[in-house]
Amino acid sequence: MTATATDAAPHGAATAPVRVVWSTEMLGYDFGVGHPMTSDRIDLTIALAAGLGLLEGPGVEVVAAAPASDELLATVHDPDYVAAVHAAAEQGVPDPARGLGTRDDPLFPQMHEAAARVVAGSVDAALAVWEGRAPHAVNVGGGLHHAMPGAASGFCVYNDAAVAIRALLAAGVRRVAYVDVDAHHGDGVQAVFWDDPRVMTVSLHETGAALFPGTGHPGETGGPGADGTAVNVALPSRTGDAGWLRAFDAVVPAVLRAFQPQVLVTQHGCDTHLLDPLASLRVSVDGQRLAAERLHDLAHELCDGRWLALGGGGYAVLDVVPRAWAHVIGIATHRPVDPATPVPAEWLDAVRARYGREAVAAMTDGGVAEARPWSAGYDPADDVDRAVRATRAAVFPSLGLDPELD
Repeated sequence: MTATATDAAPHGAATAPVRVVWSTEMLGYDFGVGHPMTSDRIDLTIALAAGLGLLEGPGVEVVAAAPASDELLATVHDPDYVAAVHAAAEQGVPDPARGLGTRDDPLFPQMHEAAARVVAGSVDAALAVWEGRAPHAVNVGGGLHHAMPGAASGFCVYNDAAVAIRALLAAGVRRVAYVDVDAHHGDGVQAVFWDDPRVMTVSLHETGAALFPGTGHPGETGGPGADGTAVNVALPSRTGDAGWLRAFDAVVPAVLRAFQPQVLVTQHGCDTHLLDPLASLRVSVDGQRLAAERLHDLAHELCDGRWLALGGGGYAVLDVVPRAWAHVIGIATHRPVDPATPVPAEWLDAVRARYGREAVAAMTDGGVAEARPWSAGYDPADDVDRAVRATRAAVFPSLGLDPELD
């Protein structure tokens, strides 16, 4: 596909400030003591980003969000489900059939308000990017990619990424690409747009044979009329930097270039890290940073820079999440953090006082091995190569690409 004049968004984003979604109200999305989805992840990330100077100056605008209306939520979620979330939050009555009050998604009094606020933050940021009011936008509290139209799932009540993409389509965007590098398959976003050829969903994740939600196999390529718009790379457990980046490079740029999106939405779940307690990949903060850089570059190459970056999973709360997402914020705000940068002493002191332990003191895990390019050849004895080849064979022909060529 080739972009035309009618594909253009309004001008002005080049000189507008980058938007970062944040206010203390965003900390309301928290399932309680002992649950992996703690709002400390967001609090610590924003504090680290601030300590690194990423939120200061005229090139960055920090913007709060009010809760999304029920009407906006209903562009993706069933109205009966939205009503059930209201009732569960206000009355404290579980609704396990809709995923509410389960072990993954226990009830808390502000459940609807907090989840709806995350949605509004992502929607407002997406529209700001499309309308030229921001070149890029970041909502590290977003990326709740498992929520389904009629049910909560996997720590996710409302699917902010899907509602943001639906808002972009309603605003006139004709092609949106969603790239998800969380350890878990982006099943909710894929499900919402399964039959919609205007949206490409790309998910690079640990195989569903080993990890929740059990989906995201290479043969999942989209519904009738949309074949080739769902792209899934299901990697073997314990895949490290070299294999993860090799898989990314062998699939993501090619499918995005074939699809030619006007806006890029990305989900940066950092539970791919080797320290994460809920997944079994072995990626470093450095590998995660390189993936974010590649996605930023692709946004500029293909979308005139129109890029919304979201958070997602990530449960190594002190040692991984703040560093990984501070790197994303730095890249999006055009203030990339040198990996050799020390973590600010004030932030380390605050962590020590609050948690009684030391945190990693550098913005690097020590560097990353260079990934072998796909053009260097396919190794049938390598589990990662077999996973990549399965994805390329399943989806590349539908996009007019040769799965055997680089």
